[in-house]
Amino acid sequence: MHIEPQILDRINTWLTPTFDEETQQFIKDSIANNPKDIQESFYKDLEFGTGGMRGVMGVGTNRINKYTLGKSTQGLSNYLKEAFPGENIKTVIAYDCRHNSKTLAKVVADVFSANGIEVYLFEDLRPTPELSFAVRHLNCHCGIVLTASHNPPEYNGYKVYWQDGGQLVPPQDGAVISEINALNYADIKFEANDNLINYISTDIDNVFVDASVKNGSLGLTQEAKDDLTIVFTSLHGTSITAVPETLKRAGYKNVHIVKEQEVPNGDFPTVASPNPEEPAALKMALELADEVNADIVIGTDPDCDRLGVAVRNLDGELVLLNGNQTMVMMTDFLLKLWKQEDKIKGKEFIATTIVSTPMLTTIANSYNVENKIVLTGFKWIAKLIKDFPELDFIGGGEESFGFMVGDFVRDKDAVTSTLLAIEIAAHAKANGSSLFEDLIKLYVEHGFYKEKLVSLTKKGIEGAEEIKQMMVDARENPLTEVCGSKVVKVEDYQSSISKDMATGEESPIDIPKSNVLIYYTEDGTQVALRPSGTEPKIKFYVSANTKLDNLAAFKTTEQELDTKLDTILQDMNLI
Repeated sequence: MHIEPQILDRINTWLTPTFDEETQQFIKDSIANNPKDIQESFYKDLEFGTGGMRGVMGVGTNRINKYTLGKSTQGLSNYLKEAFPGENIKTVIAYDCRHNSKTLAKVVADVFSANGIEVYLFEDLRPTPELSFAVRHLNCHCGIVLTASHNPPEYNGYKVYWQDGGQLVPPQDGAVISEINALNYADIKFEANDNLINYISTDIDNVFVDASVKNGSLGLTQEAKDDLTIVFTSLHGTSITAVPETLKRAGYKNVHIVKEQEVPNGDFPTVASPNPEEPAALKMALELADEVNADIVIGTDPDCDRLGVAVRNLDGELVLLNGNQTMVMMTDFLLKLWKQEDKIKGKEFIATTIVSTPMLTTIANSYNVENKIVLTGFKWIAKLIKDFPELDFIGGGEESFGFMVGDFVRDKDAVTSTLLAIEIAAHAKANGSSLFEDLIKLYVEHGFYKEKLVSLTKKGIEGAEEIKQMMVDARENPLTEVCGSKVVKVEDYQSSISKDMATGEESPIDIPKSNVLIYYTEDGTQVALRPSGTEPKIKFYVSANTKLDNLAAFKTTEQELDTKLDTILQDMNLI
């Protein structure tokens, strides 16, 4: 196979003394034996997406390795010195259970310290929300977590957090990227100053868990807690270091942990994918739940920022909630709590994303609380807290199984959210109901909203082009109707234009540009298209809603909505 000249130029840069002999030898062998693979490894630079920098581990500019992470850290170090002149700059670093995470975290710490920046490095794996918490607790200028979230085992990643504990956002992200792009690999300072590296043991753990208990607890009786049977799985990830202890301190004793998935393991040997969005990931937990007759099942992803929840339906069978349903229950409960405590004074808000359920806005309106809607990615929700210091943030989430309770953590947090979900279930049971039944009651009150997501994976250079073309086609040939309902509005977040399809009138969208397209129809149906910022996927989000008269009508109404959603997806050739 012929390697393109511009890619060969990139490869040759890595065959210089700046790079170690092992790296150079690997490249030489690959050119001879795996030219396609080496081309994939060098055809572009890894970029910061909605969740930071994430990619396959290996040699090359398009891979996660000591050089790509070193260059990012060097650029970040340069920017920190410019942004905080004369200050004693501090950073904190955490990492998850993935292969090489501990080694790569030390590389990052070395580069920071070589640049005169003081480092707090967790001595072992920790959840991502604990890193977000630690940034503010330790009064650091920034934080890094090495994680690839729920991606396959060959991936790793690098997320950057700022002083507020939220992920890097404009204008800092652009400035950091400019610094990184201006560097050569020879500019990276790898020689550590060990005097500047401090190791964190359990000190932060205790404060973080106590904060999670404080923010996720509803003040239930011990009797209500004892009456709830819980199954929990960490899916071989970091949550095992925090969730069981959080539940214990909150007073929950009847917790069954899936032992086969308890030990952190970057191979994730018992699941095809460690993603709680996928039902198969919770199979072992559901089996254990049937054995012990559990009321609720919760599984978290490897870095413990997302959670999947299963509860008993009206027939007593365990069913998985989707991210929108979990978010609806948590948000409504927090709003109810704030109202009962007379804390809603007209300056509170919740937050969600443009591809999440519109039901959140309906619920927020019923409490006279604003629902601020942002781009996909929790960094945008965290940014709202910084941008509106005069307002109180109650909670917020996104459809991809992430939720944030209050503002003590500035990223999605499966530790506190796990406790909150369990508290909601315990409260419902103590009142003769169930979490599932309470969800249906919300549908009766606010309308029955149902969503489905289809993700198409398109890997490599060809896949990226295919995704790009799909978005071009959707813009050039927009849908005019969806399941017989006329499209009345199209929002294009790339051009920042919202168009009324009846009048042709265009209005600006006051949200940062993003490659997202959303269609709205006369009957309230929504269809959104979005290429993932962290995976080689394009995602299609469909939302439909109808009236639900009472609990007894739930099953037939749900069937009607499911049929409608499937019809829409079939019409779009997605299933």
